[in-house]
Amino acid sequence: MKTIKIIAAALAAMTMVMSCQSQGSSELKNMLPKSSEIDSVSYLVGIQLGSFLKGQLAVKDASELNFAEVKKGMNDIIKNEDPKGYNDTTFAKQFKVSPYEMQKVLGAYIQKKMDYTAEKNRLEGEKFLGENGLKANVGTTESGLQYTIIAEGAAEKIGPRDTVWVNYKGTLLDGKVFDENDSTQFVANRVIKGWTEGLGLLGEGGKATLYIPSDLAYGQRGTRGIEPNSTLIFDVEVLKVGKFMPKED
Repeated sequence: MKTIKIIAAALAAMTMVMSCQSQGSSELKNMLPKSSEIDSVSYLVGIQLGSFLKGQLAVKDASELNFAEVKKGMNDIIKNEDPKGYNDTTFAKQFKVSPYEMQKVLGAYIQKKMDYTAEKNRLEGEKFLGENGLKANVGTTESGLQYTIIAEGAAEKIGPRDTVWVNYKGTLLDGKVFDENDSTQFVANRVIKGWTEGLGLLGEGGKATLYIPSDLAYGQRGTRGIEPNSTLIFDVEVLKVGKFMPKED
């Protein structure tokens, strides 16, 4: 009978210990982030990764990358020994690529995308200008600038050193507006070549649409918001002209 009591007491003690362990484990689990918090952080990680891909690799759509390999690379960097930097000798051993090779691969990827975009825009621009130049209301200068004069304005045309006040809207061939301004002021020869030449066709009060080939715009380099070799279209209205007055000796 005494033996039975001892066994019962031992079982009760074990049950209490297991209950405490279970309770402690449950409390610890409750300290972890909830699924909704994990989802929020995961989305923020995606935003940061997307910002890098868009800004550094010029990725326009996630489908351009193999995300199975992205996940593999993430797991490798998380699971392996944390290198102290790219110059750490363990880096190349762990990830089977040296920092130099990594930059070389990324650089080649970016260059290929840039070359593709530039050539695509060049061909599209040539096709557009070739068709546009055949229209009855479109003129073409020797440089290749195309224009449609809506109103010539004053008889005295704008000189390259004149100051002008204009309303304008700039669009890409797909119709996207990349720049628009009212009553902006500048000197005629301090803008892209196509603008300087196009303004020379107008006087104060003139209005025109300019079709500017890439070599008279931002060329192979492009600029912010404008891809390399982009043909540009500008609707221009000249509000005022300040004639350049050379200084007397």
